[in-house]
Amino acid sequence: MAWNEPGGNNNDPWGGNNQGPPDLDEALKKFQEKIGGLFGGGSGSGGQAPGFGAGSLGVVALIAAFVWAVFGFYQVDQQEKAVILRLGVYHDTVTAGLHWNPPMIDVVEKINVTKVRSAEHRASMLTEDENIVDVPMSVQYTVSDPAHFLLKVRNPEHSLEQAMESALRHVVGSSAMDQVITEGRKQMAIDVKQRLQNYLDNYQTGILVSEVNIRESRAPAQVQDAFDDVTRAKEDKSRLKNEAEAYANTIIPEARGAAQRQLEESNAYRDQVIARAEGEAARFSKLLVEYRKAPEVTRRRLYLDAMQDVYSNSTKVMVDVDGGNNMLYLPLDKIARSSGGSSSGNLDELDIQELTDRVVEQLRRESQKRRGEGR
Repeated sequence: MAWNEPGGNNNDPWGGNNQGPPDLDEALKKFQEKIGGLFGGGSGSGGQAPGFGAGSLGVVALIAAFVWAVFGFYQVDQQEKAVILRLGVYHDTVTAGLHWNPPMIDVVEKINVTKVRSAEHRASMLTEDENIVDVPMSVQYTVSDPAHFLLKVRNPEHSLEQAMESALRHVVGSSAMDQVITEGRKQMAIDVKQRLQNYLDNYQTGILVSEVNIRESRAPAQVQDAFDDVTRAKEDKSRLKNEAEAYANTIIPEARGAAQRQLEESNAYRDQVIARAEGEAARFSKLLVEYRKAPEVTRRRLYLDAMQDVYSNSTKVMVDVDGGNNMLYLPLDKIARSSGGSSSGNLDELDIQELTDRVVEQLRRESQKRRGEGR
């Protein structure tokens, strides 16, 4: 027999004596009563069904406290630092690791302090010599102080851009155009980095500048062709100057060498002339001694030596005869060959003597012939 059939046993699982379906509200009240009994809750006054008592509220509070405590744990990575704001006021800065802070009381702001960030700026600026140049600059930086970066400045990146322009304009305005466009960019980057870091430290931005790069600076596009012409002219000037210096480095040593050679040759010629003069003087002194001993022999010897010197350096002799209009021509080279002289053209003492006799004899004949014609 079913538990709900008429006349059957009272087998209602909900403990009711009614024959209808179970009352859900009554079942829920019984369940609440059992839960309240487990946590020490009593029955309500006036015979009403028991509700949530102090024990139930404690359980709920305990669970809520556990959940609140769990949500207070957080992890900070190695590249980060966390800024703690307690009730909106700066409290502390923590490093990498597992930390706990009370939720809804503390606010944790994590900032990457190892990431290298970059910013760029480009503007037309006036140089010291009143020329306008376009200067592009890029800056690489990191966050050195997270608290200052987060709290001291409303917008650190915007402050960085303004500081970049201020530092760059100050350095460019103190430099000439040639330094900005050509070889001065490296020193300019060093000066800009130092001045920019001073600005950021004064603003308390918490930014550390690691590198400043000033790329190729150029004149404005409207006058770029004229600046290119000036640059090429300067390059030509430098090239010609180097060529001139190279030529000077070549020709000057050669000129000095030639001058030194002339000095050496002049000194050698001087020594030669002095030595020859001294030798001639010594020879004359010796000849004087011999001449005093034998004047005739010495005189003839000197005459023969003089004639040998003259004839050895000349192959033709022109003789002007006194009292006549004709000039006697004596081909000495042919006379020497016909007389059987040496083929080398050098006359020894006998040849000179024979040649002299023949010349004198021919002159005598010519003189007699002219005298006979005159009679």
